[in-house]
Amino acid sequence: MQSYNKLDILNDYIRKNNLKSSNQRGIILEAFLNSSRHITADELHDIIKTDYPNIGIATIYRTMKLLCECGLSRELILEDGKTRFEAVYDHEHHDHLICTKCGKFVEIVSPDIEKLQEKIARENGFLLKSHRLNLYGICKACRK
Repeated sequence: MQSYNKLDILNDYIRKNNLKSSNQRGIILEAFLNSSRHITADELHDIIKTDYPNIGIATIYRTMKLLCECGLSRELILEDGKTRFEAVYDHEHHDHLICTKCGKFVEIVSPDIEKLQEKIARENGFLLKSHRLNLYGICKACRK
């Protein structure tokens, strides 16, 4: 039995929504997942344009929107107004500490935080479908 991989997820979503398939989307997906960081569309374009100068920024924006829609990525809109993208495929759930001075991200995994969030939701009659926790502050390096 073959496993369902990231390209299968994207292609299945494209097919189900009657969208055009393109090699560019696969290139963008691979570059995005290989970046292993929270990246803006412009930063991703800078990475891709060296090897694929024919892939424009508008294509990257449209593809990143598509990757969010099909569940491979998630948007993170920060206090500075910049939209960053985070890979969801093959990543465990985590929350973030974000430095408001330098933009550094620290991914945190805390079962205690997860339990507390679930408890708060239950106490308020909510059935959680998803959540994000972003804690903003100034990192150790910027405080020096």
